[in-house]
Amino acid sequence: MINFFYELNPIMQSLIACLFTFLITSLGAASVFLFKKVNKVVLDSFLGISAGVMIAASFFSLINPAIDMSNSLNLIPVIVLTVGILGGTILLYIGDKIFDKKIKTTKSNKRTILLIFSIVLHNIPEGMAIGVAFGSVIYGLNGATIASAITLAIGIGIQNFPEGSAISLPLLRGGMSKFKSFIIGSLSGIVEPIAGIIGAALVLKVNILLPYLLAFAAGAMLYVVIEEIIPESQNTDKKDLMALVTIIGFCVMMILDIALG
Repeated sequence: MINFFYELNPIMQSLIACLFTFLITSLGAASVFLFKKVNKVVLDSFLGISAGVMIAASFFSLINPAIDMSNSLNLIPVIVLTVGILGGTILLYIGDKIFDKKIKTTKSNKRTILLIFSIVLHNIPEGMAIGVAFGSVIYGLNGATIASAITLAIGIGIQNFPEGSAISLPLLRGGMSKFKSFIIGSLSGIVEPIAGIIGAALVLKVNILLPYLLAFAAGAMLYVVIEEIIPESQNTDKKDLMALVTIIGFCVMMILDIALG
């Protein structure tokens, strides 16, 4: 089974990996059928671990290969990384601000809608990061391996579980049926397979874009972690524990990237 996956083209690998992350989002959303409320410490721990995983993935699976690819294309790594990282960050920042101004509804509904939009918006660069990671393997970059791309997908998948719950449970508490809450929570992750295919296709067709796309994905992921995931995981009395699990997540991803890369 593993050999079969390794023999697939990068677009199919990206699709399968992103379908996995979509499935984890759906599993998180399915918590509405089991609980009216999921233990906050557990959800915060998932978020803390995923924050560490995504920070490590940004550096080891995206930024390092971007530097390597920039050098091979005779580009200036500092410029490529600065443009890409700032581009990914600014795009998400502007998207959040524009949507925030457009929403005209009650305070509670606005918070729920903003949460859904935020998670959907953040899933786009996550899916693209997976696609870019698989697509970059064909160029033989340092740190760009199928194993590291799979590890990145697993890390993003871990993070998607609490995201699915974060959408479906508030909708349930707001009076929506369990089934509708589950469907909306699940569909928040459907953009990841689409973005994954686009990311892999861009890398395969226009290799000059690869270092910029890698840096762009890294910037977008770092923005998500700093603006959304870490603050949410720290919204608890056990901030020290959440900091610890975040560092553990970083170390796990670092070890996997170094050992498997």
